[in-house]
Amino acid sequence: MTQGAGRASGRTTSARSASTPAGWTQVPEFIERARSEYPGRSFELGSLESLDAATGTIGGVLSWYSLIHHEPDAIDVPLREFRRVLRPGGGLLIGFFSWPALEPFDHKVTTAYRWPIGELSERVRAAGFEVVETHERMTAGKRPEAALMARVP
Repeated sequence: MTQGAGRASGRTTSARSASTPAGWTQVPEFIERARSEYPGRSFELGSLESLDAATGTIGGVLSWYSLIHHEPDAIDVPLREFRRVLRPGGGLLIGFFSWPALEPFDHKVTTAYRWPIGELSERVRAAGFEVVETHERMTAGKRPEAALMARVP
């Protein structure tokens, strides 16, 4: 599943199975867009802190830039919620802005946070995941970006 701000990441998509994706987001406009772009799939208003899914029923979570606005002391809540809904062997992919030190920065809507890859990895592990791999991309003139892949043991 993913929740975020923007065309590609503005909807929360979960793979209950490979053939029945669903999604949650807190932004009504993103729900409307997702429903029009992906008819026949389920998209609902919801929160990453309390997902409307039974424990252990989701096969994969895509959180593409959806955690960047969470305060560092609050990011553990959605990470634990991702862990709760994922079944054993389920995957988690997080996209985020990376930086050598955890720091806030001005973003389009509200304050966002850049994370050191190691520090976010530790938070993901503490939520009950095994971190499988991380990647960082640095493009001239852009903020450094990273991806973290994890799985439920």
